[in-house]
Amino acid sequence: MPNIEQLETAMPVAPIKLLAPKAALPLARNINNYLVDFRQKLNNSFKNDPAFHGYVEDDYLIEVDCPRFGSGESKGVLNTSVRGKDIFILTDVCNHSITYQMNGFTNHMSPDDHYQDLKRIIAAIDGKAHRINVIMPFLYEGRQHRRSGRESLDCAYAIKELMDMGVSNFITFDAHDPRVQNSVPLKGFDNFIPPYQFMRALLRTANDLIIDKEHTIVISPDEGALDRAVYFANVLGVDTGMFYKRRDYSTIVNGKNPIVAHEFLGDNIDGKDVIIIDDMIASGGSMIDTAKQLKKMNAKRVFICCTFGLFTEGLQAFDEAFEKCYFDRIVTTNLCYQPPELKEKPYYEEADMSKFIASIIDFMNHDASMANIYTPTEKINSILAKYNNREEDAFEK
Repeated sequence: MPNIEQLETAMPVAPIKLLAPKAALPLARNINNYLVDFRQKLNNSFKNDPAFHGYVEDDYLIEVDCPRFGSGESKGVLNTSVRGKDIFILTDVCNHSITYQMNGFTNHMSPDDHYQDLKRIIAAIDGKAHRINVIMPFLYEGRQHRRSGRESLDCAYAIKELMDMGVSNFITFDAHDPRVQNSVPLKGFDNFIPPYQFMRALLRTANDLIIDKEHTIVISPDEGALDRAVYFANVLGVDTGMFYKRRDYSTIVNGKNPIVAHEFLGDNIDGKDVIIIDDMIASGGSMIDTAKQLKKMNAKRVFICCTFGLFTEGLQAFDEAFEKCYFDRIVTTNLCYQPPELKEKPYYEEADMSKFIASIIDFMNHDASMANIYTPTEKINSILAKYNNREEDAFEK
């Protein structure tokens, strides 16, 4: 954990409680384990003070329930008191594996359903908590971040609605456009990115990488991901390139303009290892096409790093692309639901974000500076140095 000495002299805002509905329970349990470990090992001068009872616990997790009536209507239920607590609510709006019964039919929960359950949980707290913080890794309606013509502005409205319900801080990851925070300029909005976790996963899965300008290049699959790629490339000390998506703006298919072609802008990639950086894999067609073109340009290996692996049209296309050697590895985080079959794929590697989120919660609970969490440049440089020296802990999870 960065700058742990800050926590050893800081006072907590209030006792922590981590709330999680079924959609986010696997990730929440991992985060809870790290929190318990952090607090038990931390040499904080305040933790034995009776005024801070609850600082060190064996469990910070509260499982919340949103049972449904036969009509499909629901309610939020808390089985434990949260009065005076610093509440962190974790939700996964992309978990389509959760089902409910409605009029005898089985329905899979959509992002809209998960968002409504989040509001029910906040309503069940009933203003009794000291502070409410929402951790929503995949930003609800984040792709509808701006208005073009007569259409709704869903993301900004949702964030404002949560703040109006009493949320103090909103935490998300790799937002499609973090400028949506302008809808709540007087509230806390934190947007984190996972380059350090990507780097650890890559070094773990490929122990013969040579990270320099002659052997490695970082690629952005479109103009929207260029900032991510530039930061990653600068930290690694390598070059960057970009694909430009040429779209047909006269047609709309599945809510978006279809891509006509991918045009590459960048240096020669002949014989180099390529790292593609993006925020999400949705259907995956664009990412597979990008990887295919890179291999046609004689890239040595192609590694795909995306924060959110949604795989909205299944994994068959990726299985076929892997068999054709279009890419070598896919790295995604565990910030959203991962189908069990995904983890069994020979080309998949998970970047675990549990410890990172636990660190965010711990620092925020102490009102400590988040600067070192925002910019993990030193940590990436450190892990690269260990990797280049072939130290064993560089390959650990």
